Amino acid sequence: MNTATFAAGCFWGVEETFRQTEGVVETQVGYIGGQSESPDYKTVCTGNTGHAEAVEVTFDPARVTYQQLLDVFWQCHNPTQLNRQGPDFGTQYRTAIFTHGDEQMELATASRQHLDESGRLGKPIATEIVAASVFHRAEEYHQQYIAKGGRSSCHI
Repeated sequence: MNTATFAAGCFWGVEETFRQTEGVVETQVGYIGGQSESPDYKTVCTGNTGHAEAVEVTFDPARVTYQQLLDVFWQCHNPTQLNRQGPDFGTQYRTAIFTHGDEQMELATASRQHLDESGRLGKPIATEIVAASVFHRAEEYHQQYIAKGGRSSCHI
């Protein structure tokens, strides 16, 4: 099994999208990319910890490739928006790919460049690509929030 970590706004809908992806065996939502040693939802929402709401994806590379997960990532949010997605705004809602190793870094960078150069989005991509740091699992009530509520998405 391999790990991939993506931030694309509020983690609830992003997690559900990846949970429904063939070859994904587990997801968890949490916080990554900040300075606090023990972030929680309340402190991350202040925008002062530097963390992004993110989804950590455990996947079977024999069933889904990292490139396919990147495709899901690009399609499940607007990567041209800086520090916001829909009604949510702040650095905690930034678009980011947190890579696990050189291969993921190379694939993510090439994927972003290809999509950006295609002009398909009409604006430059704001997604940052950085090496993964410590992932802090979010509170239990955030895990599989959409599924627990019996919904298929949180989009308005």
